[in-house]
Amino acid sequence: MKTLIRLLSVFLCIQLSSCAQDKQSETTEYTYEIVVPDIKTPWGFVFLPDNSILITEKSGELIRVMNGKKTIVNGLPPITVLGQGGLLDIALHPDYESNGWLYFSYASSKGEGPGANTAIMRAKLIDNTLQNTQLLYKATPNTNSGQHFGSRIVLDSNNYLYFTIGDRGNREENPQDLTRDGGKIYRLHDDGQIPADNPFVNTPNAKTAIYSYGHRNPQGMIIHPKTGIIWAHEHGPQGGDEINAIEAGRNYGWPIITYGINYDDTPITDETEMDGMEQPLHYWTPSIAPSGMCYVTSQKYPDWQDHLLVGSLKFQYLNLCTLQGNAITHEEQLFKDIGRVRSIQQGPDGYIYLGVENVGIVKIIPKN
Repeated sequence: MKTLIRLLSVFLCIQLSSCAQDKQSETTEYTYEIVVPDIKTPWGFVFLPDNSILITEKSGELIRVMNGKKTIVNGLPPITVLGQGGLLDIALHPDYESNGWLYFSYASSKGEGPGANTAIMRAKLIDNTLQNTQLLYKATPNTNSGQHFGSRIVLDSNNYLYFTIGDRGNREENPQDLTRDGGKIYRLHDDGQIPADNPFVNTPNAKTAIYSYGHRNPQGMIIHPKTGIIWAHEHGPQGGDEINAIEAGRNYGWPIITYGINYDDTPITDETEMDGMEQPLHYWTPSIAPSGMCYVTSQKYPDWQDHLLVGSLKFQYLNLCTLQGNAITHEEQLFKDIGRVRSIQQGPDGYIYLGVENVGIVKIIPKN
C-alpha cells in the first residue's frame, strides 16, 4: 500500500509540475550541417582563439580541427576507458588568451585500488602537444564500476573551477557521505587549491573540495550568464532526471529523495521531498538522459535567446526549454533523430554547435 501511495503521489506531482511539451515539434526555421564528421563520442569540445576546435573523443584521443583538418594532440595522461569513462569534458580558462590553461576530465587508474575514477587536469597546448600538465584532483578510491563518472567542467568569472563526479554506481555510500568522493559537485581555485570558503573545509574528515552533494550523475553544467549561479542537470534512474540551481553546501537528495524508480520498476524510496534537501528546478519523467547544456545568448536565434538547450541521449534530439525566470514553462523537441546529443556549445561566432555521437560536430544554422 505504501508503494502504491508513493507512486500515486509521484504521478500527481508530475501532473502538477509538468510544463507544456510539444513532443511532435520539428523546427522549420533552422537547419544544420556537419562541420567535423566521423567522431564516435564527442564528449566535450571548445573553440580556440585561432578558430580551431579541440574535441575530446571518449576513447582517449584529443583531436584538434583546423580548416577541416584533424590532428591528434599529444601529451595526454594515461586514459582508462571503462564503461562510461574515458576522455571526457574540456574547458578553457576565462583568461585563456593570456595564460593558455585548458582543463579536462578523464577516467584515471592512478592511485588506490583497481579500476578507475574521475580525474581533473590542466595543461597548456603548445605545438599540438599538452605541456605543463598538472593533476588538480583525483577521486578515490578506484572502482571497476563503469558507471557515473560525471565529469562536466565550468570556470566562472572569479576563476573558480567547478566539476562533477557521479556516484560511480554506489548510491548507498557515496552521494550522502562527505568523507567520500562521488555524487558531488566540487569547487577549486583555477590552480587546484581549495577555496577557504568552501562549505565543508571545517567539517571533520570531509572532502574539502566538495561544493554540493546528493547528486547521481551530472553531465550538464553551466554558469547562468545573468545570475552567475551554477545550473547542473543529472541523470536520474528510470525517470527523475533533474535540473538544479547549485548552492554551496546544499544537499540535492539522491538517493534519499527522487522522482525516479529502479530500472526493474521497483521503487527506490517512498520520498520525493524532505527537509534539508533541495527540490529540482525541473525534472523529467520519463527520463530523457540529458547530456550537455547551453544557455542561448546569441542573437542568431531570436526565438531561443535567453532559453536553455539540453541534449537527449535516450531519444536523440535537442531539447529547447523555454524559461520564465528559473521556471521551465514549455519544452520543444528539435532535430528529432539527429543522434545522441552529447555536448552543446555556443561558439564565438554566435552559432550553436552540437557534439553528436557517431556523427561529429554539428552547426545549427538559421534558414534566413
